[in-house]
Amino acid sequence: MMQKNSTFEDKWPSMRPVVLSLLKQERVTPSEWQELFFAVHLVCLWDDKGPLKIHESLQQDIVAYIKQAQCRVLAQREEQALLKAYIVEWRKFFTQSNYLPLPFAKLESCLQSKGSSSSSVSSSGGGASSSSASSSSATVTGAGSSHNSSACASGAGTSSGGGGGGGSSSSSSSSSKKPNHAEDSIVRKLMLDSWNQSIFMNIKHRLQESAMKLVHAERNGEAFDSQLVIGVRESYVNLCSNTEDKLEIYRENFEAAYLHATSAFYRLKASEQLQTNGVKSFMEYADAKLREEEARGERYLEPGSITALGQCCVTVLIGDHLPTLLAECAPLIEARETQRLQLMFRLLDRVAGGVDPMLRDLENHIVQAGLADMVAAADIITQDSEKYVERLLKLFRRFSDLVKEAFNDDPRFLTARDKAFKTVVNDITLFKLELPTSNTAMARGIKISTPESKCPELLANYCDMLLRRTPFSKRLTTEEIESRLKDVLLVLKYVSNKDVFMRYHKAHLTRRLILDSSADSEKEEDMVEWLREVGMPADYVNKLARMFQDIKVSEDLNTQFRSQTTRHDAINIKILNAGAWARGSERVSVSLPLELEDYIPEVEEFYKKKHSGRKLQWYHHMSNGTITFANNTGRFDLDVTTFQMAVLFAWNQRPNEKVSYENLRLATELPDPELRRTLWSLVAFPKLKRQLLVYEPAISNPKDFTENTLFWVNQEFAIIKNGKPQRRGKVNLVGRLQLSTERSQQEDNQSIVQLRILRTQEAIIKIMKMRKRLSNAALQAELVDILKNMFLPSKKMIKEQLEWLIEHKYMRRDDDDINTFIYMA
Repeated sequence: MMQKNSTFEDKWPSMRPVVLSLLKQERVTPSEWQELFFAVHLVCLWDDKGPLKIHESLQQDIVAYIKQAQCRVLAQREEQALLKAYIVEWRKFFTQSNYLPLPFAKLESCLQSKGSSSSSVSSSGGGASSSSASSSSATVTGAGSSHNSSACASGAGTSSGGGGGGGSSSSSSSSSKKPNHAEDSIVRKLMLDSWNQSIFMNIKHRLQESAMKLVHAERNGEAFDSQLVIGVRESYVNLCSNTEDKLEIYRENFEAAYLHATSAFYRLKASEQLQTNGVKSFMEYADAKLREEEARGERYLEPGSITALGQCCVTVLIGDHLPTLLAECAPLIEARETQRLQLMFRLLDRVAGGVDPMLRDLENHIVQAGLADMVAAADIITQDSEKYVERLLKLFRRFSDLVKEAFNDDPRFLTARDKAFKTVVNDITLFKLELPTSNTAMARGIKISTPESKCPELLANYCDMLLRRTPFSKRLTTEEIESRLKDVLLVLKYVSNKDVFMRYHKAHLTRRLILDSSADSEKEEDMVEWLREVGMPADYVNKLARMFQDIKVSEDLNTQFRSQTTRHDAINIKILNAGAWARGSERVSVSLPLELEDYIPEVEEFYKKKHSGRKLQWYHHMSNGTITFANNTGRFDLDVTTFQMAVLFAWNQRPNEKVSYENLRLATELPDPELRRTLWSLVAFPKLKRQLLVYEPAISNPKDFTENTLFWVNQEFAIIKNGKPQRRGKVNLVGRLQLSTERSQQEDNQSIVQLRILRTQEAIIKIMKMRKRLSNAALQAELVDILKNMFLPSKKMIKEQLEWLIEHKYMRRDDDDINTFIYMA
């Protein structure tokens, strides 16, 4: 009896009124709702063709309902009324698309299991679970209770309610404890596809155009109901049945139309704004509109479309006017209008490569302004290393503030600042250090030179002023000295030829340690560690550290030596490591006074007892002492070099005689250049009003001394203070302790180049020994990376050293590729 009364023809007449009521959102009683579940279950269970007939009948009723809805929508002529009518009909229909499929879950499983109507039923509905048909009563009860609260709530209509997404989430939420198959069911797909084909495809262009006109009105400041645009978008999103791309219809239609409308609107508005108000006002307009469109896009578009909208707006508002905007960048930097620069940076950073011209403008400004400032102060900074360093630091802070205020310390602009400031620091407009270009030129005596910045020498001089006991350093506190030394290290970071700085810094340190003239020994050692921290080469820094160790060891040796000699206060010996201290192996012969000569064997014997096998070499040109000078005016203590001492002691036995230059040379055994320089320091010391020695005939240069030039002790010598001669006092005649023999500046610079050559050869061998085989380009890249903390080798120097190493069999070229080198053990 159950089977006989369970055919489609028997059940559909009672099922259809409930289906139509659900489509129209009319009230359905719980018993009718549950009966619908049971009827579908019976037809699918006992009628073989029942599932297909139900599907076809559902389709007819759904299409008929949609046709009626279409008539109601198209009856509206005014655009906003059309949109409102469509959204009301769509939201009602979409809400029911989440409920109507629920009673037909059994239908879906039957259609799939029998494979019927595969051509007309998409596989996207295949998400139905067979567990829903396992118990008729469970399915009916569960679905009935689920809809009992939902269908009644929506029975009065949902024209003003939330969108389709709201209905969907309501359905999912209400049936979260039991399977809900509406989302993936064949019936739901049938409903959405029917709506799409019957009504949406016919009026979607009118919907799009109307929605875009509303957005256009909003952009012009007119009032309208934003929910209309949102409703149109929701219909595009929810109608798509492509399970792999749910936004396909939305993206191809609504998003494309929205972007096109946006581009057309701002292309016209931007040009008008730029021509009317100028670049500065236009940037403010563009920035405001970009933020405005981003907020509008979050309301009207799906999240995935925000990026495309941003790119569209950037192209129209910024990209199309890029040359005009960039033309204002250099003047803004020049005028230091940081707020407008920040705005320009924020805008152009949205465009690919838009910031690059700004970086170039910033570099050019820093280089030009920096060099102009240095040239303007040339008279001051060329004579005073303190003023020079302070000028550089002032420029650096000025440019750093510009980058911070205008570009928020963006790493790209910090890099541009560093690159440009490096150009300023290494500029040779004001200072030049002429270095020979190659060892070949030096060997041939050819004066080919490459000018380099004198900045590292001036930095070293400034450090010396801070670390040595000078009137300048005495005015500063320990904290101020430390701060200024850190400033020097900051500038040093931008110096290309750091090896020159280390050379001069070591020379100054040597003088301070030998003369015991350091203002603060702790700061001296701190400076060495700071140099290590900023990346100075380890072998340079290690030698400096070794110098401090030698001084401390020498103090202990002096203590032990003085305990073994009766004249313990007369001498202070410094035993120094030649590898760490000496600039070369040169030594100067001199005939020492007997008072000093007597100490040498005693010191050597003492040292050999402590360290057998070590050889002492005396560097008299690095030594100094204090002697007492007495004349008719008074007694004076003189700090002198060993060479000055040897010259003055020539008058010890004949204080009133005149001695010729030739006799002084024989008496002191000093080389001619050293004797001339020493005599000049005694006859023309700049800080003395009355010189220690007098000579004739008068000359203007020590090179003009002849063999017959006569010298004698100035018996009227005195220290003058406030215009009056003093009877006692102390004079320092040492000045800058001479660390090497008299050499021309060219010869001194050649030693720098020679050291660079050795460093380059050493680095090449180090790389090749590790790599064994390497291309020329890769070798040069690694070489520069190794040497950059000392100096930047020129391409010519690299090429010459490669040829030299190949010639001496340290490496060879590949037989098949001349640009590849092979290491030879």
